[in-house]
Amino acid sequence: MTLVLALKWYFGNKEAIVMSSDSKVSFGPLSYEAKKIYPIFYDPETPLAIAGGAGDASLIKQAYRSSEKILIELAESRWEGRTPTFEEFEEAIEQIESYLVQRFRSLREMGLDVNFSMVLGSVDKEGKASMYLFDSRGLAEPVHDNPGFAMIGSGFFTGGNLLLKLLGYDPGRSGEMDLGMLTAFIIDSVSEIDSTVGSFLRESWLMRVEEDKVFLGELKEKAYKEYKEKVRKRKELIREFWQACDLIGEDKVEKMLKEIMRSQ
Repeated sequence: MTLVLALKWYFGNKEAIVMSSDSKVSFGPLSYEAKKIYPIFYDPETPLAIAGGAGDASLIKQAYRSSEKILIELAESRWEGRTPTFEEFEEAIEQIESYLVQRFRSLREMGLDVNFSMVLGSVDKEGKASMYLFDSRGLAEPVHDNPGFAMIGSGFFTGGNLLLKLLGYDPGRSGEMDLGMLTAFIIDSVSEIDSTVGSFLRESWLMRVEEDKVFLGELKEKAYKEYKEKVRKRKELIREFWQACDLIGEDKVEKMLKEIMRSQ
């Protein structure tokens, strides 16, 4: 299985999407590394969307290619070769949903199980983020406004959702957090207790608007190394924080933390 997180991230008054994943694929007793996040471009300078999937690898790859084909065809025929607006992307989702529903129905009619979930997101030039969660029926649910994030894969049940809530992710306050760091921490932590989830190995993409242009890029090697060291340090700090509460009490620890925050 896997763990894929897609979070809405505010930069000022504009929205962005960060999507991160582990890179471990399990097949019976075997496991190997594979890319699970699929960026979709019309051309090298024009991003259209970003996708992440969990479940049957062949179905996920087919869904990526089909989504890409539909989006590129729309970019050529209707969007004048640009990133879609929020409304245009919603219309594209309807076409992708229709294809997946028919595809999965035919598979079930042949007696085949469908193990599939996919997150597909985009950010338009105005800084409005779209995120849709596709289930094993092929149906799409918008999650960009409520809850403002998506998490799929076995890691959701073995700590991913718990950590996201415990560490205080809130789409409305996301501008105060480093969500790249947050997703790396969650993936690494879940991998320690869920053997089907691998550790964080740099697979993280950010789609955002800069100077009225939409950009989609992968986490750089230097930033990845910094994240890995910060993840290790934050795990140590959480354990030390817990010990401090036992030694001197929660009230004193809270007072000290507030004093530190005020001094910044």
